[in-house]
Amino acid sequence: MDEKDILDYKAIGGRIRLEREKLNLTREKLAEIVGLSPFYIGQIERGDRKMSLETLARIAYSLRTSVDYILFGSISYEENIIIKKCSIITETICNGSNKICQDLDELISLLINCSNKEISLFRDILKLLLPYLSRG
Repeated sequence: MDEKDILDYKAIGGRIRLEREKLNLTREKLAEIVGLSPFYIGQIERGDRKMSLETLARIAYSLRTSVDYILFGSISYEENIIIKKCSIITETICNGSNKICQDLDELISLLINCSNKEISLFRDILKLLLPYLSRG
């Protein structure tokens, strides 16, 4: 089977551009994050240039998405389950309150770039603070 039958480089580039724009990143900023030139990122987004596995992994990680999604436009079963759980949690917590939804969205936006270690630290800090906040 020919490589072109498997991978659609224009579609791959389009998904990278879409995810970059969702995060309000310029090509220049993404290039800086992954250690490439903005011109090279542009070539990838247009489907004019193939990238190495290392570059693909760095781009996927930087855009907080999976390699599966970038290559094929689909997400894994596990990711789909997580997305559904997050959606249910958000709907339950928000329950019609726009302010709560905005606050929750802001918290998620702050945490999304954190490492697992940082998230654990924030969780531990919250556990310590919450009993004191609810007293008052």
